[in-house]
Formats: sequence, structure tokens, C-alpha cells
Amino acid sequence: MNQDYIKPDNWSIIEEGFDADRVKSSESLFSIGNGAMGQRANFEEAYSGKTFQGSYIAGVYYPDKTKVGWWKNGYPEYFAKVLNAPNWIGINVEINGENLDLAKCQSVSNFRRELNMKEGIYYRSFDAVLQNGTEISVNVTRFLSLNIDELGVINYQVTSKSKEAKIVFKPFLDAGIENEDTNWEEKFWEPKGVKHGDNQAFVTARTFKTHFTATTFMQNSIYIDGVLQEGIHDNVEESIDKIIFSYEVGLTKGQTASIQKLGGYTVSTNHSLDNLIPAAQAILAKANVLGFVALSNNQKQAWAKIWEMSDITIDGDVKAQQGIRFNIFQLNQTYLGKDSRLNIGPKGFTGEKYGGSTYWDTEAYCIPFYMATKDQQVARNLLAYRYNQLDKAIENAEKLGFKNGAALYPMVTMNGEECHNEWEITFEEIHRNGAIAFAIYNYYRYTGDYSYIPEKGLEVLIGIARFWHQRATYSTKKGQYVILGVTGPNEYENNVNNNWYTNYIAKWCISYTLEQIEKVKEHYADDYARVMQKVNLQNEEMQSMKEVANNMYFPYSKEHHVYLQQDGFLDKELITVADLDKSQRPINQKWSWDRILRSPYIKQADTLQGFYFFEDHFSKEELERHFDFYEPFTVHESSLSPCVHSIQAAVLGRMEQAYTFYLRTSRLDLDDYNKEVHEGLHITSMAGTWMSIVEGFGGMRVKKDQLTFEPRIPAQWEGYSFKVNFRNSIVKVEVNHQETKVSVEGDNSLEVIVNGTSQLIKN
Repeated sequence: MNQDYIKPDNWSIIEEGFDADRVKSSESLFSIGNGAMGQRANFEEAYSGKTFQGSYIAGVYYPDKTKVGWWKNGYPEYFAKVLNAPNWIGINVEINGENLDLAKCQSVSNFRRELNMKEGIYYRSFDAVLQNGTEISVNVTRFLSLNIDELGVINYQVTSKSKEAKIVFKPFLDAGIENEDTNWEEKFWEPKGVKHGDNQAFVTARTFKTHFTATTFMQNSIYIDGVLQEGIHDNVEESIDKIIFSYEVGLTKGQTASIQKLGGYTVSTNHSLDNLIPAAQAILAKANVLGFVALSNNQKQAWAKIWEMSDITIDGDVKAQQGIRFNIFQLNQTYLGKDSRLNIGPKGFTGEKYGGSTYWDTEAYCIPFYMATKDQQVARNLLAYRYNQLDKAIENAEKLGFKNGAALYPMVTMNGEECHNEWEITFEEIHRNGAIAFAIYNYYRYTGDYSYIPEKGLEVLIGIARFWHQRATYSTKKGQYVILGVTGPNEYENNVNNNWYTNYIAKWCISYTLEQIEKVKEHYADDYARVMQKVNLQNEEMQSMKEVANNMYFPYSKEHHVYLQQDGFLDKELITVADLDKSQRPINQKWSWDRILRSPYIKQADTLQGFYFFEDHFSKEELERHFDFYEPFTVHESSLSPCVHSIQAAVLGRMEQAYTFYLRTSRLDLDDYNKEVHEGLHITSMAGTWMSIVEGFGGMRVKKDQLTFEPRIPAQWEGYSFKVNFRNSIVKVEVNHQETKVSVEGDNSLEVIVNGTSQLIKN
């Protein structure tokens, strides 16, 4: 059974009723972020029940030393921990001498959370009876400002419902925090000092090893029935890494006391060390001038601007609508493209699993979303991120024995160094290199901006092509080049030979690189001379590369008329998922790894990932044959799986299947399909949800330099619409069961192809 406690709603994620068993899941689902920082939906007040405390600062990490039974040459030195940052949201609340704690109250009723995605604001409310008999009502509002991205805002209200109440608010900052998971049970933050005055406090701490320094700050204001209370700050407790203020107020029955808490982080990545506290004071001063109402309104306006471009509307299917908006919302909370040093972590600001900030997910799934819903510079920044780490990619390849500028981009990274610590992934899941090259091609195909390739992209392509050239082995038996000992996108097969997808993308990377070298040579002579001098690429090496690409081996079954996922796939006991006992699912939680590796079960699109990337290399009949062969063995236990299958099912006209896959990808976390949402959300796969609609149902492609659509609509929907920014023209597509309408905003006109017919569209 999937979870189903989230209420269907077009614009909000809503939970009603308090259930301690759901707290950790809801902490993930109701997470908030603004691209610069984020946090799980932990309670502000103390909570003694099971909880996963997490606040995170973009780009701040810790190199947790790799812990393995034995060391292998080339092993990453560390696993990059996304660091739980000092806590600024904490507000302990004492009522008539008793600490408010939902795990200990006599009763909790009318509990409600709402994450309003339209506004970017999180609301929580409940009534409670404490052990001492006091009845209270609590209303909390919280958001992380998009306009002032180092600032968070909390308004915490307590109403006494039964009698007079003495309320003591105890807002605090705490740098003495730990991560949910550590390899060596270490603390990651070193306290550097506490400062306070005028209802403001500042706790500065530095990470061990990486030496990121952050000042965590707060300012508090107390109100009774909306009237600011002056001069009630009565005591301060402080230690080396924590500070607590206490504010005591008395309420008569029916009165409301509230604390407005401003908080956040200033970080050494953006400020000099001696300016961390002054910068925090300047942020607080700016926020004070605006006040809570203006800050809230500014937040709503900033989100309205994001939604204006990125919203997808679905008519007649609330769960589908809620799902896509949740995905788009979380993507924008995680990464807004403001800072080219940052990337899109697979958990974003919602958890710590996977570590690192960058996987191949960015290139394979996220760039299309950001290209189409933002200015193209955002996608270009994501490409430049990899260019800036090319030297590290070359170092990573050298550690594994490659030479002469061959580049292997890491599976997981924070700064370009590999920091994934499972050997079968780190050493073998090398197809990630192909996704980075594909993203360069995809960016040019979509934006028409070729300038990136001569300026930066060609160097990356050459490094990747050199890797594939050296990684391939000539088989005298086959008379072709093979790629041995790999893990494909299907991580349920390790150390296999000739994974078709890996071999295919390797061949493509080499061929594409050689094509771009010729194009740059012809049209960008200065860049060509600069790059060739820098990389020292000789004609003899290029000819050898070409030989590898032209003679790559691809395993093929004449019996089934399909490319084989890898050499030994047909040696397996080919029992489909439909014939697998449901009690055995998910297999990654029920089976030994040995059993999984011997099974035919596929975690996510593998051969079909190649058919998705290189759709125009194959006929629809070939896609259908491969889809029919591989999908029945696919367990979809990767968050990246349903979206690719949804797109391909739509291409094949199998709309019921496409719709089922769409619901699974869009509600993967909301309905907790994989029973792991308590660990955090699947952020990068959310971009695949966007692709399921735009590329799957909308049929959007760029062919021969033109935007094309082949719209389809699920039977469950009355209509849907989306916008894309194509080469600085904002194109809107509206689809219902009767017609498709394509329009363009502003004064631009654009020729597009809809269902094979060319149309000149104007506003």
C-alpha cells in the first residue's frame, strides 16, 4: 500500500490529523528552500518523538572519510556529506511551567499542515491539551525568502483557550548539531563564538576540514494580540555553540501571544570572515524595514513570477495537478540558477542520503527543465559547472590509470572530485560521462547557442572522448571494440561486459566530438587553435578514436530482434515482474544483493535510456520491440525510471500506460511508492516528471532546428497547458480532447510544427 494521507489539492500539500508515525515523512514532504538554503519541516518547538532534524546551506559540505573493509586503488578518499547546518528555527515554548511537546500532550486535535506552493509559504496549526490541563491553540507561518535569500521568517502564535497562561518563548540558535548519518560519529562544526544584543544573536561556527564558516543569526519580536511588546527580554543562556533567549508573557483566556523570529545564515562562500556578522545585521535591518506583512507579500510575488513561466495546468485530475506542481515547486526551491557554483542535489534541501550535490541526473534530466522554464543562461551555468571541474575530471581518470587528458566525471561530487564510495558505481558506472556530453549537444539543439562549444564545451568533449577511446578494448575474437566491467543505468547488474547503453553512448560521444572539432576548425579558427594547443590533440589520435567508434560492438539477439542490455542478459531466468510475488517487492529491500544481481530485474531505463536520448536513431517499430522486451522486467525502483517509460509509452500511443507511469513519477514522494520518503525527496527525478508532460504528452522535440509538438492527452484529463522558453520566445501550448492551441507571447512570431504541419504562430 502506498501512503495516502496527503489531501488532494491543486495548489497545496495538506496533512490533517497528528500521527507520530508520519512525522519523518512529513518533515520531507513539507520541506522548504530558496536555492541558497533549505530545511526539513521540523517543528520549531521541542519534540521528543522520532524526528529527522535537518537544515542545509547550499554548497556547504564535509568530506567524511570513506569507511570500507579494505581499500582499493582509485577509491575516493571521502564521501561528501551534505551538512546539517546550525539550527536557527528553534523556539521552545513553556506554558504554565510545562514544555510544549506534541509527543507528550494529553491530546492533540485539529492538527494541520499546509505547504502553499503558489505562495512558497508553510503553515502549521493545532490545538493541544497539555499535561497540566492548559488548552492552547498554535498557528505557525514559515518561509525562506526568495528576495533576500539568506533570510528565513517565522511567525509563531499561541492562544490560551481555557485559562490564564504564563507563556515563555525560548528562541535559540544551536551549532552543536549532528548529521543523521556519519561514518565515524564525528561532529562537523567547530564553534567560533557567540554574540548577542538588542534581541539579536549570532553564533559563528566553522566546518572541520573544509573550513566553511557560517554565522547563524536570529532576531525576535514579541506580540500580544498583535501589539509589539517592548522591554520583556529577561534572560540569556549561552554556551560555546548555543544561545537561548527567554521572553515571558502573561495571557488571559482567549489572548494570543506571538513571536516573530527572523533567522538565517551568512556564509564565507559569499562574505569575508570579518563581515559575516555585519552582513547578518544588514539583512536583519532590511527585514525590519519591510516587516512581516511586506516580506510575506514579496514572497508571494516572487513565487507568482516563477509560476508564470513554469506552471503546468491540468484540468479534471486534481492528484495529477498536485503532483506536477509539487515537482516544479521543489525543483525551484532547490535551484534557481542564481549561483553558477551550485548544482542540483538528488535530495536538495530535504535530506542527507546520497551526499554530494551533483549526479548525472543534472545533465540527463534537469537541464531540459531549466532550459525551457528559465533564461538559457541558467542551463549554460550548469554546463559551465562541469567545464570548471574538467581538471578534476582528468585527475579522477588519472587515479584509475587513464592518461593524456582523458576525463572521467565523477558519479557524485561537490567540487569535481569523486566522492561516491561504492566501488561498483565509482569505478564502473562510467556511462555518466556520456550524459555530460549529451547535455552539451542538447543545449545547442534546444537553444541554438553554439558559442558554448568553441568557448568551453569542446575541451570537455575531447576529455570525454579520450576516456572512451582508452576505456574500450579491442577483442580479437569479435574483431570489434568492447567495453568490459561496467555498471549501466540498471544498477541491479554490476561488473557486466558490453552494456549496450554504455557502448552506444561511448560511440556517440566520440563521433560527436570529432564532428565538433571539424565544425570549430571551420568556423571558429581562433578557438580551434587555442583548444588544440591546450589539449595537444593530434590527427593520429583522432583517427584512432574514429576507429573505435566505427567498430564498437553491440550485443544483439537475433531471436528477440533486440539489442541486449549486456552480453549475459539472456543467461538469466527471465521471469517477468508480473510473475514476481508482490510480497517480494521492492526487491532492494527484500532480497540479498547476490540474488538481485543474478535476476533479470531492471532498476530503471537502461537500453531504453538510450532509445530515449537517441530517439531519432531508431524507428518507432524498434522502440516498440525494445519497450515490449525490457519494460516487463523493470521494477522501477529508481526514481528516474517512470518518467522515461512514460515518455516512451506516450510515443507509442499507449496512453493508459503513459498515464500510470506519469502518476508514479509525479507522486513518487507524495504517495511514497518506494517506502523511503522519510529520508528526503527525490529532487532530480522531479525534472523527469516535467519531461513526462512536455516531451511525453506534449510531444515536444526540436527537429531540424524547429520546435515540434505531437500532443496527446490522457483520457483522465479534460485538458492541460504548459509554457516553454524556446530561443527567447515564450511559447504556450494548450491541449484538450478536441484541439491543440499554440501561441507565443509578445511581438515575436515563430514557426512551429504541430502534428507534422508547419504553423506560423503570433500573439
